[in-house]
Amino acid sequence: MTDPVMSGDGFILASASPRRLHLLAQIGLTPDAVHPTDINEDPIPGELPGPHALRLAQEKAQAALRQLPGSVILAADTVVGVGRRILPKTMERDEAKMCLSLMSGRSHRVFTGVCVIDADGLARSKVSETRLKMKRLSDQEMTRYLDSEEWRGKAGGYGIQGRAGTLIHHISGSYTGVVGLPVYETGLLLAAAGIIS
Repeated sequence: MTDPVMSGDGFILASASPRRLHLLAQIGLTPDAVHPTDINEDPIPGELPGPHALRLAQEKAQAALRQLPGSVILAADTVVGVGRRILPKTMERDEAKMCLSLMSGRSHRVFTGVCVIDADGLARSKVSETRLKMKRLSDQEMTRYLDSEEWRGKAGGYGIQGRAGTLIHHISGSYTGVVGLPVYETGLLLAAAGIIS
């Protein structure tokens, strides 16, 4: 089954994430359309977190381009890694608890892959890597965060821009990358594509 082809025009954000839309607005950009794509996000056996994030961003951008040829496409994907392990985008409470337990009291890394395809079809991509350390969580802190349900659909079971910001005591790298769109790297890619000067 092939993707339906629509008329391509303008600057397209290939993501349903309101956080990415907000971060673009912070740097003065509003996409002409938001066009999320649906791809298989399962890791390839042996794939590491950074390459996984980059590959998913590239695949999302290519999927959007197939439907909107001629557009400038921006796609991104955020992955949380503990060592070589890729943590899931949590949909169940037990899954979120497992992720938080793994990160409690130790360091982890957040990788956000970004891919921009220009109007000529040339793809450029970068990956942002940020190291964070989560405080050791008490049972009460764990339960309170799980009860908030902020973990739902989040890579690694947390979003730093919400209540989990109180759980992170060290960050080295891109805060906006952890939120979901590293604005420095994104700005470089969009400048190369002619969207910003």
